Amino acid sequence: MSEGGDGARLSALVRGEVQGVGFRWWVREQAAELGLSGSAANRADGRVEVVVEGTQSACDTLLDRLHGSQSPGRVIDVEQTWSEPCGERQGFRTC
Repeated sequence: MSEGGDGARLSALVRGEVQGVGFRWWVREQAAELGLSGSAANRADGRVEVVVEGTQSACDTLLDRLHGSQSPGRVIDVEQTWSEPCGERQGFRTC
């Protein structure tokens, strides 16, 4: 992906103790602070799926925060996929 202000789309599957601990709401707050739109949703397998769009640098910062120790619960692993933004999401939703 490109650097700086160019657009990016990050899809991340977060594994660990991330359901029932306020993790999705924390992601929502981080995304708002970084100017990202997208969603965070619980998956049946216990992971949380995070999909965000915004600048490459903002997406990189969120990815760093997902790996960090400041999130609620306990993150074991984050699988990431990058793609071009499609602009389909406005705001942020949690499911």
